[in-house]
Order: sequence, then C-alpha cells, then structure tokens
Amino acid sequence: MLAILAFLLLLTGVGVYVLVKVGRKAAVKAKQATTRLTTHVNAMGPGEAAEVERLRLDLRREVSLTRQAVETAQQQGWGLGDLPHLLADLSRQAEVHDAQLGMYAQQLRVSAYIDHATLGKLREHQAKLTAMCARIRADLLGHQVQHASAGIDDLRARTDLEIEARRTTAVPDPLDEIDHLYRRTMEQRREPS
Repeated sequence: MLAILAFLLLLTGVGVYVLVKVGRKAAVKAKQATTRLTTHVNAMGPGEAAEVERLRLDLRREVSLTRQAVETAQQQGWGLGDLPHLLADLSRQAEVHDAQLGMYAQQLRVSAYIDHATLGKLREHQAKLTAMCARIRADLLGHQVQHASAGIDDLRARTDLEIEARRTTAVPDPLDEIDHLYRRTMEQRREPS
C-alpha cells in the first residue's frame, strides 16, 4: 500500500512539474503576443507615437523577410559564407533598436516634454538597419536569379539538342529515298519476266 502511495505521489510531482513548465512557456508566448498586439494597436493611431510604432512594425517585417530569405537559401544549400552570423548580429541590433523605439513611443504617449532630436536619430538608425536587410535580400535574390538563369540556359541547350536529334531520326533523307527507288527500279528491269 505504501509503494502505491509513493508511486502516486511521484506521478503527481512529475505532473505538477510538467504543468509548471508548460505554464511558463505559455506565459512567455502570451506576453510576446500581447506586446505584438499592443504595437499594432498603437500603430493605428495618429501622431508621433503611432509613427514610432509603425517604424517598429516595419523593422520587424524587414528582419523577418530577411531571415526567411537566408533560411531558404540555407535549405537550398547555397554557400552563404558569414551571412547567417551577420544576420544574427543584425537581428540582435534590430531588437535593441526596437526596444529604443518602444521606450521613445511610450515616453511620447506619457509626456509632451520629450527630446524630438532623438526621433531623428532613431529614424536614421532605422533607415540603416532596413537598408542592410534590403541589401541582403537583394543579393540573395540576385544570386537566385543567376543560378536559375544558368539552369534555364542548360535546359534550353539540352532541349535544342533533343529536338535536333529527333528531327534527324524522325525525318528520312529524301536523297536516300530517291536512291532506294532507283535501285529497286533497276533491279526490276533486270529480272526476267
């Protein structure tokens, strides 16, 4: 009886541990979703605070698109060199910039007394980060187009060869046919009737 009770107690402990772990992960995910939703709602309003929130959304979209482009290139086995590490550094810097934009937007909503020169500097940083993301994506797209072009050229050459080979085997040479008919006629004349 004691063994059964100990087993049930152990099973209950493991269950509580698993529930706590799952609960913590769910809380982190819910906090992230709430932050994203808040940013979207705040970006819909008028004023500088909404503009800063839109900058945050634009930056997140740019980094996400760039990350997807790099992951796709990695899945296709392209030689990317140090680009994945560079993207990781860029993502970290974008998170720092996002936090700065968030603090600035919050200060704008709370107080009218804010240093507006900081907004210019934040916009400048935003432009640099989004330009880097765009350059990475443009380079990857150019590489993809160049790779596809080589594949298309190879396929076109193979198609031309195949069509030419089919033409030479499918269509009999008219001179051969004339020669064959001439020989047959000559043989028929030689045969005695």
